[in-house]
Amino acid sequence: MIISHITSLIFFVNVVSSLDNGVARTPPMGWLQWERFRCIIDCETYPNDCVSEKLFTDIANRLSEDGYLEAGYEYVNIDDCWAEHKRDKNMNMVADKKRFPRGIGALADFMHHKGLKMGIYTDFVTKTCGGYPGSIFHMQKDTEQFAKWGIDMVKVDGCYSCNSLMDEGYGAMGAYMNATGRPMLYSCSWPAYIAKDKPYKQLQPMCNIWRNWNDIQDSFDSMMSIANYMGDHQEEFAKYVGPGNFNDPDMLLIGDYSLSEGESQMQMAIWSIMAAPLFISADLRKMKQWQKDILLNKEVIAVNQDPLGLFGKRLLKTSIEQIWMKVLVDGAYSVAIVSTRHDRPVYQTFSFVEYGIEGPFMVRDLFQKKDLGTMATKVTVEVDPNSVRMLKLTPKKKSHTQITPKKKQHKKFERPGKQPHKQVNERKQQHGLFGWSDDMAVEAEKKYMRFHPKRH
Repeated sequence: MIISHITSLIFFVNVVSSLDNGVARTPPMGWLQWERFRCIIDCETYPNDCVSEKLFTDIANRLSEDGYLEAGYEYVNIDDCWAEHKRDKNMNMVADKKRFPRGIGALADFMHHKGLKMGIYTDFVTKTCGGYPGSIFHMQKDTEQFAKWGIDMVKVDGCYSCNSLMDEGYGAMGAYMNATGRPMLYSCSWPAYIAKDKPYKQLQPMCNIWRNWNDIQDSFDSMMSIANYMGDHQEEFAKYVGPGNFNDPDMLLIGDYSLSEGESQMQMAIWSIMAAPLFISADLRKMKQWQKDILLNKEVIAVNQDPLGLFGKRLLKTSIEQIWMKVLVDGAYSVAIVSTRHDRPVYQTFSFVEYGIEGPFMVRDLFQKKDLGTMATKVTVEVDPNSVRMLKLTPKKKSHTQITPKKKQHKKFERPGKQPHKQVNERKQQHGLFGWSDDMAVEAEKKYMRFHPKRH
């Protein structure tokens, strides 16, 4: 029955593209419930932490009042466990009546009034990971309901699904979303449920963002296992990343319990260079100042939000260090020099020539917010244990000042045929001193092709 239902939607999927939505031109930013608040539904025991209207309005207030919205964190995303366990008599999904007494539409209106966007969660098949209603037989009804509520982002999970149905199923869900006429960012979990030969080529025209691998847990080891997976498999998906299409390595742990300041900077740096969505999953009511400083660092966010949308690559991995680099639209580069040592600080060097770029560069440390000077061939920095130095390398343009030759004192009678000014002009033209121009973005992309396949 499921197979025939999905197959009947193939023609519709081919006619309506889910990515005719104009969203996610840069990686989306916001807040997501799951890692920190999971499926807490006991509001009597945990009144401030249960998945409820109160939690989401509290978070919205912190986003709008504490600088997060201004920095770009605009989505407030409900994950699993928000619904009643059964649909209503008209087969509509309904929010839990005790925890969301005014319903999802009213909550979305509250978000929009704050200048925020509202995200919601469903599953591709009959039930969600938490056992709540899924969308498999109700795709059109659910997407129309989401649009009516004013939803701006939909995450579609894949628990209990059959892998052979995901291509048509995820395509159909996205097509129905697009058919509503409301732009809704489409987050797909399809690749996370495929062990190998992940379908990035099929995903690109269907989904705005896609989960690649395991769920992140609140630990440094979990975060690094995901970063290592992304680096190990970067050639599989880098060419499919760009405006409208981004990998999702999962949520930021910054503000939760496990990561140190250096480890938090490391995740923020690597996620930004990967052009990953920046979804905080922490209690914004209890943030420490250094955690807020990392999440609100405008220079690091600018790397993540670079309009080229390129996936920055891991160029080096050893047992104690990593180097990640991303090409930026202005011809600059962002580099994350990572130390995975646990015992002591170390000096690490990034050589320009070794990684196919040409100096000199003006070097700036983005977390320290400090200019390090102009470097011709390399930059060496001291990196703390389990930490990172995130740099921006901006090309230093060579001086092309017009050269005015000194006037030559001639004898009264010159040798016939000598034309000093003509010779000077020829030298100027030979060395490019007339009409010099430079398109830094184009030049940067040419250099980048040495280690980055052309996106198609």
